[in-house]
Amino acid sequence: MKKGFDNAKYVKIQSAKIRERFGLFDKLYLEVGGKLFDDSHAARVLPGFKNDAKINMFLELKKDLEIIFCINAGDIERNKTRGEYGITYDTEIIKLINNSKKLGFSVNSVVITLYKNQVSVDKFIKKLNRNGIKTYIHTFTKGYPTDVDTIVSDEGYGANPYVETTKPLILVNAPGPGSGKLATCLSQIYHEHKRGVNAGYAKFETFPVWNLPLKHPVNLAYEAATADLKDVNMIDPFHLEAYGETAINYNRDVETFPILKNILNKVSGKDIYSSPTDMGVNMIGYCITDNDVVEEAAKKEIVRRYYNETNNYKLGLSDADTCEKVKLLMNEVGVDENYLDVIKPALDKRDKDGVPVISLKLGKKIITGKQTELLTPASSVILNAIKLLSKIPDDINLLSPKVLEPMLKLKDELNNGNRLTLPEVLTALSICSATNAMTEKALSCLSKLKDCEAHATYIVNNGDKKTLKGLKINVTCEPEYLREDDIDLIQ
Repeated sequence: MKKGFDNAKYVKIQSAKIRERFGLFDKLYLEVGGKLFDDSHAARVLPGFKNDAKINMFLELKKDLEIIFCINAGDIERNKTRGEYGITYDTEIIKLINNSKKLGFSVNSVVITLYKNQVSVDKFIKKLNRNGIKTYIHTFTKGYPTDVDTIVSDEGYGANPYVETTKPLILVNAPGPGSGKLATCLSQIYHEHKRGVNAGYAKFETFPVWNLPLKHPVNLAYEAATADLKDVNMIDPFHLEAYGETAINYNRDVETFPILKNILNKVSGKDIYSSPTDMGVNMIGYCITDNDVVEEAAKKEIVRRYYNETNNYKLGLSDADTCEKVKLLMNEVGVDENYLDVIKPALDKRDKDGVPVISLKLGKKIITGKQTELLTPASSVILNAIKLLSKIPDDINLLSPKVLEPMLKLKDELNNGNRLTLPEVLTALSICSATNAMTEKALSCLSKLKDCEAHATYIVNNGDKKTLKGLKINVTCEPEYLREDDIDLIQ
């Protein structure tokens, strides 16, 4: 894969920029947008960007920082999930805490925002507390968003409990948008200033990239990724007026900036920022080394987002206008739903054989795997792929009948279908590899599937889909059920 991004440079200059910003204050509350760990979107649109770049950058600042995580009480009550992992926000919070502690970061606490005495939220708070994690409860801020005098008073931010912090840099992160990160930062700044501490606010948001053109495919890929939130990239009018310089931001930051500026002025007694772009510390645009490479990668990502939204629409998880929004973005960058070269081979194979199919690209070669009496398409295509990579003849059987027989018998007894799913096949392969050198050799090639493109002629079920994503394969799916009369297959 060609690289278009300098990851080492990014880690170096981004950490330096953040250090420069928190040097202006006694304490800096840094709102961290997007994923703290495993930023797969950035890795896809900026080839060369490493999934762990963001957390590695913060490792450079570890001794000076602590982390507060936020979660919206309503998201806990609704069991809101992160689509790429299929896990709920409350589970993601615990995962974030554990991952942070393993790397030696100081995790301060979890702030539950917009709390309304929900029973499920109370249970989550107990769970956190019993595992030694401090929690704080924030309710709706009185006067927000227009009555600044009330917001910046003991009735507004003052009504929230103060989170005790000790480091000069406090990261405020969350499992997803709408979790109350900004309100938590501002509440803390209010309390800090009451205590005579010169606390500041800044925002670390990877996308949109402020110093790329408005219609650059990387910025349009961000719009595609947030189509369900109705985000729209726009030229920052405040930045243009203040500096005569074009900078890209998005509608929510631009719309709320006058309010935010007023609040910060009320708290600190001065205007700190002239534009929403000023608040940011994003250096990612300076680390692009090959614009053609990143543009091509971003176009492909927009197509992936289109298929994701058509699947969500089929599943009842999104509205038609979200699909239409991403379709318009594809038109803007001059591509269509067949742009990924794995799509046509999958559809052709399905039409020829009359069964569900997954295609996968290995280098310049595209292979397919179809549904059989024994295997799901995902199982077939991965078996075909690792045979090809390990140069094992197609007629060699990697799975021992002695291992398969009891597995199939158990599936039958549990009424769990008659085809081996991908997780089951990988389990069987791992067992067989103990006594079969060829199987061991084939399994060793799984890591080579990272970043491969794949396309399914149906909505892949969660077991197979999670495993394909676990292998870091970029999977798109036609918005069709595996069997129209069996929706359970895609749950």
